[in-house]
Amino acid sequence: MIRGELLVLRMDHHVYFWLKAENQHPADRARFEQGMAELFKIPQVAGGRWAVPAKVPERPVCDQSWDYALTMRFASIGDHDIYQDHPGHQHFIGKFKDWWAKVLVTDLE
Repeated sequence: MIRGELLVLRMDHHVYFWLKAENQHPADRARFEQGMAELFKIPQVAGGRWAVPAKVPERPVCDQSWDYALTMRFASIGDHDIYQDHPGHQHFIGKFKDWWAKVLVTDLE
C-alpha cells in the first residue's frame, strides 16, 4: 500500500495510558514500566518503545494529559492480531487493567 511517496510495509499500534491516582507512586510506576517492557518479548512485535510525555511547551493542539504511551510496530496486521491474543499481552491486561483511569488505542496502516 502506498501513502504519499512511502511504501508502508507495517502496522503501528499506539496505546496511551492514564493511570489512576493511587497508581501514580514510584513503585507502581516502576512495575507498570516493567510490564510494558515485557510486551516487547512477544515474538510478533517487530519494534517500538514506551515513553512519557515530552517536556515541551504547552500548545493547544497537544494532549499531554496521559501518563505513558506505548508504540509497537508489527510487520503485518496479522502479526498484530496474533499479539492481541498472545498470553503475554493478555497477562499484561489482566495485571494492570484496574490501574487505568483511561486507555486510548490508535492503529496506523
